[in-house]
Amino acid sequence: MADNRRVVAVVVTWNRCEALRRCLAAIDEQSRPPDSVLVVDNASTDGTAAMVRALETRVPVTLLEMDHNTGGAGGFHAGLREAVDDGADLVWLMDDDGYPPPDLLARLLPHAERLGFLGPAVVVDGDPERLCFPVRRPGTSRVLYRMSDLKAAAGDGVLPDVVIPFNGVLVSRALVQRIGLPRQEFFIWGDDVEYLWRARRAGAAVGTVVDAHFLHPATDDLGTPMMFGRSTYNHSPSDLKHYCLVRNNVTNLREYVGLHGVAVFLAKTVWFYLFTKPRPDRLRLSAQALVAALRRDFTGHTRFLT
Repeated sequence: MADNRRVVAVVVTWNRCEALRRCLAAIDEQSRPPDSVLVVDNASTDGTAAMVRALETRVPVTLLEMDHNTGGAGGFHAGLREAVDDGADLVWLMDDDGYPPPDLLARLLPHAERLGFLGPAVVVDGDPERLCFPVRRPGTSRVLYRMSDLKAAAGDGVLPDVVIPFNGVLVSRALVQRIGLPRQEFFIWGDDVEYLWRARRAGAAVGTVVDAHFLHPATDDLGTPMMFGRSTYNHSPSDLKHYCLVRNNVTNLREYVGLHGVAVFLAKTVWFYLFTKPRPDRLRLSAQALVAALRRDFTGHTRFLT
């Protein structure tokens, strides 16, 4: 039976012209291609816009140029809004640095009948047995790092209640209409998690399709071991990313988990930058981000932008 649902792929990019070119080529090579592609360019300065305009593809590509860098959060906010306004039944969301194998969309679509927010397993490009982002198995403290463990946990091929947002995920039009758009003020980090948690709160069916894979560069700093290996922390060498991580994570935990979740996260932050990677400057930056979160001030990250 023909699948007549309109699928719009949304790719958010900033100054990664060649990575974006690879991503768009991979989308164009899908065995079941999307009906159109929307590239949201966050005011790149590396020739991205000219490259996209010059592309020759079988799938129509539209370019949405932002007048300034709005981060991934702003890009997905604008792209998802544009795709839904364009009549998409399903929106296929991804960053520019990952890319889908030729069968990815075809593997996801059969599950979109019952799942409103679904995605593939995100694996390391060049090492497909390794998960790019560790996955905590729902209802347990167990963290999964390998595809074999993910498959074993999934049982029937879908791991429920888990998805790695904005890495080749499908979001239904009905869900967007119910819960709204990603929080653009987050800029980077935590906007994807907030959107997932908002979807869960609204009762959306969420899941990872384990035989569908999305290829992504390794993120070895994520999940840095701490507390003698009993826990992990998402350390980044970027002050911008760390500031947004703390501000946005505190905001999310306060809203969806409660103050005890905030306290645990702050305790881990203090431990990590006192003992695991001693950085007094990072503790000061974390305190500034905490104050911003408590004040609901989402402007402080702009001082890191050049």
